[in-house]
Amino acid sequence: MERMNFNQIFIVHSDGSIEPRFPVRVGGVSFGPGVRFGKGVSFSGIDFSLFMGKEFQVRREGQIINILGVYQ
Repeated sequence: MERMNFNQIFIVHSDGSIEPRFPVRVGGVSFGPGVRFGKGVSFSGIDFSLFMGKEFQVRREGQIINILGVYQ
């Protein structure tokens, strides 16, 4: 397991949309580059826009970043 910053995992575009830099898995839901989403959109109940600038506990599984938790 390792610790990664939000900006290491996600790109925030000029229109405010968020896009993962790598394939990401959270709670059994997978999404990756090319998937843009905005505030209020949740994956496995998590609205990532609420965690901009935070640190995440992750586990790399090949090319996939498995998000396990958020450090407060």
